[in-house]
Amino acid sequence: MNTKHELKELTLLFDISIALNKSKNIKDVLHQILEMMARYIGMDRGTITLVKKGSSEINIEEAYGLSKEEKARGKYKVGEGIIGKVVKSGMSVYIPRISDEPQFMDKTKARKKINKEDVSFLCVPIKHEKEVIGTLSVDRVFNNNLSFEEDIRLITIIGSMIAQALKARQDELEEVERLKEENERLQSELQMKFNPATMIGNGQAMQVVFNLISKVAPTTANVLITGESGVGKELVAKSIHYNSLRASKKFEEINCFGISETLLEAELFGQVAKDDDGNEVVNAGVFERSHEGSVYLADLAEIPLNLQTKLLQLIQEKKIQRIGSKDKIDVDIRLIAAGNKNLERLLEEGKIIEELYFLLNVFPIYIPPLRERKSDIPQLIDHFIEKFNNEHGLKVKRISTSAIDMIMSYHWPGNVRELENCLERACILGNTGVIYGFHLPPTLQTPDSSGAPERGPLQSVLAKVERELIQDNLKLTKGDMDAAADNLGLTAQQMEIRIAKYNISLDKYKLKQL
Repeated sequence: MNTKHELKELTLLFDISIALNKSKNIKDVLHQILEMMARYIGMDRGTITLVKKGSSEINIEEAYGLSKEEKARGKYKVGEGIIGKVVKSGMSVYIPRISDEPQFMDKTKARKKINKEDVSFLCVPIKHEKEVIGTLSVDRVFNNNLSFEEDIRLITIIGSMIAQALKARQDELEEVERLKEENERLQSELQMKFNPATMIGNGQAMQVVFNLISKVAPTTANVLITGESGVGKELVAKSIHYNSLRASKKFEEINCFGISETLLEAELFGQVAKDDDGNEVVNAGVFERSHEGSVYLADLAEIPLNLQTKLLQLIQEKKIQRIGSKDKIDVDIRLIAAGNKNLERLLEEGKIIEELYFLLNVFPIYIPPLRERKSDIPQLIDHFIEKFNNEHGLKVKRISTSAIDMIMSYHWPGNVRELENCLERACILGNTGVIYGFHLPPTLQTPDSSGAPERGPLQSVLAKVERELIQDNLKLTKGDMDAAADNLGLTAQQMEIRIAKYNISLDKYKLKQL
């Protein structure tokens, strides 16, 4: 190799090195490298392929002299064609005339209209340590006077230079793909978790709610959820969001109760302030952070009138203005508001802006209290027992009949939330396998609900326990008094005395098994 040729080669390698070091995105510089090679060795076409990790797929990552369509057709398998052969063997291949090589597939169809006898093809592996991660290939006009050994040496050096950067690019793409798959998995889990079909409630009242959720979720309509505290308004709001077209975007919840007007305004609309050095500090609010997503306002009645006015402007103009700033910011959010008070009465009293109320009340959903849908309670009990077994590592298998009777007769002022808290306590106390009535909170321990005689505290508690154990064993034995007595370590006579004492009907347990 003469001095002039060596200088030209060193200049090419130096320029490639500079380009690789300056570029923040390897994909941007790969085409630039191929253009440099084209000028230096006079190639007509050049490709850089990348092996997809964990598979046998090889795709063209960047190309020179190929159209977009031709590049897209460049898909190979390890061992397939010349490129697949180079990846599999890790060895370079030189073909003087592609017309003489039956393994040359020309999948890109880039050489369809040219004389293949005039085309030479050279392909070298791109290796990271001992792993072949891709190939670098060159097309040029056949010339019997050129040394292909020198070309292979030069292109191999270039391949080594871009290998590290290409491996980083491959790792980056794989990480993006992994994060994408993880995001899709989480979104799928969230949709399942907050899918109306998987929410608890077989009764007619909740079926109406589920139907409304399925109707409104795919739309962009604002929703107003009403119902007593603890009925599950947040669960409905999440179900609407995660079954909408905004499911991949952010869902923000803010409870307006007990927050001062100043703090609430800053939290909702954001704030611009100055630090000690006079620099501007921007704190984005809930609405700005949730752009293209959904915001759940947990207690509409607690929002001051001044902020209700700003909320009305947000709905009408789709813009917000941070505290301390004159600029308006475009925001696209879906509002889901909730209230556990009589909003119509507050509207009449002037505590809610009428126009805001009607804009939010485009699609109202009322969730009935638990006392109006007691048919859902058995299903809720099963759900919460399973939940707390998993969360706390418990082994509760069932709940006794008398405990169910106590739960069913209670009026549940705290609704589903109170029932959940009650069952968590009972599961922890009843970790022997069965939840009995005495595991339930004192608020449920009434003579009417438990059937226990009204005596002093000790006698009352003992009677409740004894009665419940007898009832539970009668249920297990399908009303067989002798078998139940044997389970409890009692004689038949002792069992008869206690059944009479507590006025227990054996027929009741026999009939339940029919």
